[in-house]
Amino acid sequence: MSTSSSNSIALRDLDGQEFSARYNCDRFTATVLSNRMRYILEHLSTRILTNAFSPILRDWYDFNATISGPPELNYQMPAVGNSLAAFFGSMSEAVRITIEEFGPENLRPGDIIAANDPYRVGTHVNDVCFIRPVFAGDRIVSFVSVKAHQLDIGGVVPGGFSATKHNVFENGLVLAPILLYRDNKPVKSTFNLLFDNSRFGGIILPDIKTIDQSLQFGERLILESVERYGIDAYFGAIRYAVDSSAESMAAALNKVADGTYTGVGYIDADAVDQSREYEIHLTLTKVGDRLEVDFSGTSPQARTSINAAALDAKSAVVMALKFLIDPTTPYTSGAFRNIDVVLPAGTVVSATPPDGAIFMYWEATQPLMKAVFEALDSALGKNAVAGDFGSMGIHNAYGLTDTGQPWGSMAVGGGEHGPWGATKEGDADSYQSFYQANGIDPAIESIESDNPVVILRREYVEDSAGSGYHRGGAAVRKDTMYLTAAEHWTTLLSTKKAPGIGVYGGGDGVAGAAWLFPDEVARVAERQDLIATHDEIYARSTPVTGVMDPESKVLDPSGEYFYYGDNPIWQTTPNSVFRYQTCAGGGWGNPLDREPERVLDDVRNLYVSIAGAERDYGVVVIGDPLHDPEGLELDLDATEACRARLRVGR
Repeated sequence: MSTSSSNSIALRDLDGQEFSARYNCDRFTATVLSNRMRYILEHLSTRILTNAFSPILRDWYDFNATISGPPELNYQMPAVGNSLAAFFGSMSEAVRITIEEFGPENLRPGDIIAANDPYRVGTHVNDVCFIRPVFAGDRIVSFVSVKAHQLDIGGVVPGGFSATKHNVFENGLVLAPILLYRDNKPVKSTFNLLFDNSRFGGIILPDIKTIDQSLQFGERLILESVERYGIDAYFGAIRYAVDSSAESMAAALNKVADGTYTGVGYIDADAVDQSREYEIHLTLTKVGDRLEVDFSGTSPQARTSINAAALDAKSAVVMALKFLIDPTTPYTSGAFRNIDVVLPAGTVVSATPPDGAIFMYWEATQPLMKAVFEALDSALGKNAVAGDFGSMGIHNAYGLTDTGQPWGSMAVGGGEHGPWGATKEGDADSYQSFYQANGIDPAIESIESDNPVVILRREYVEDSAGSGYHRGGAAVRKDTMYLTAAEHWTTLLSTKKAPGIGVYGGGDGVAGAAWLFPDEVARVAERQDLIATHDEIYARSTPVTGVMDPESKVLDPSGEYFYYGDNPIWQTTPNSVFRYQTCAGGGWGNPLDREPERVLDDVRNLYVSIAGAERDYGVVVIGDPLHDPEGLELDLDATEACRARLRVGR
């Protein structure tokens, strides 16, 4: 593994003449242009967000946008949008691979090239890359691109979200690089191909039109920059933005102690049977300002669609490092420059077709990020970041209304949002997208308007968060009632080993689970009341997945694992209820150092019970948090004695 030259000059140390010689513009111009590129993408993305028809774009923000340089700059990516981080990490390679395969010489103004093959462009087939070349005269000066989730792209599962698919042929339509627009006009054969394979073509069509207009808008803004400042300055700004990002990551790596660090991430099982658990092994070797990430020892690719592609693994590695050591600088393709990835083909994070099916890719890359967090915990000390809720537990449902109209509920009825892990900055939030996203939580009113479902409950689970000087985010409990008969696919895949690891002495968050309450058990509509949350209620439920006591069906780390794949498709009668409890976030720092007053606030706000305050924090609280929360009091003498006892055992 090579190291960077010690003679290289930091960008800030270049004088005006040296800077202009390197980037063909002055520092001020380069900065203005690089900032403007990010502005263009934010403006472009806002247009999609406010005009999209599909709830997965409109309500989830399940897309992202990037700007890339031309082939002569090797497609460097100087700017990304603010949405799904899992997208922009692979889009620099996606643009290069797509355009090189299509042939840059075959492009002309007004083109949009589409591609969705996960092995070429990352993520999964529903995420289609729309790439528009930007011409100044007859010269390609840039590419503006959007990767956007399409509500349905065919395959055996409506909407696609399922861990049960065995190969690429069950996944849905695969688009090798293909012309979608030519001369700003739709290519009829490509549109026919899309609509012949989608269950929701009526929604996809206006979304694609919105993306087309947004890309044209982005092109106009880029050309304004080129016309005002010149091609040389524009190209220089691309290189400057990428170099700045690379320099920032190199400087951050240089602060990490040289050494070898290891971490492991876990996936419960694939959908064939529960005989195989999957492990993602990482060995991080850091020397100077370079890092090698070796995946040797990682489990072979899974037998169903829980795999990730190599581009997704690369993206997740850098995303973890941005979280841990370089969180404040803009993300560009330069962030990868000082990182070498050793990734054997055919693993669960580098699957190959046709049998290494990829759809629920984040169920592999989230444990990968957790492995990086775990590996660098000791090296980073107080700068370590605790683990989040890991598995999204996406729930996909499909059925018919009373009038026979099909409906599909995608990624809104499961554990899609949950807690983050704590950091040195403070307690973690308890309701966010997972670490590789930056999405929006769909409004309950929107969910219930679009589909025959009722969101009965969204609440935090007491005593679930990882304890620490800064507390992890609490697990989220969500109950969703489906008003018609329906088929369901569920994928909560990190329940055996809690992904919400504690760091710097903090405790782990609890693991999650899911249960089904059929209508004859739930009787919500009949009783006009919610399903209770006390332990006794679970005995009559049907476990979907998680580690539970086999009799009471209550979460129990030493209990029995209930395998989600025992019922690949859940068939339910009207008014059945699924309950999801996400995994909880990890804590940061010694919980016995947390100020008693902060623990008292946690008890008052039902993050921590009175018993949990004493057990986990050594804080003795007196009173009744349910009926008299303002009357709670601290027993400081008893707290001091309790903490003294607990410190002996740590």
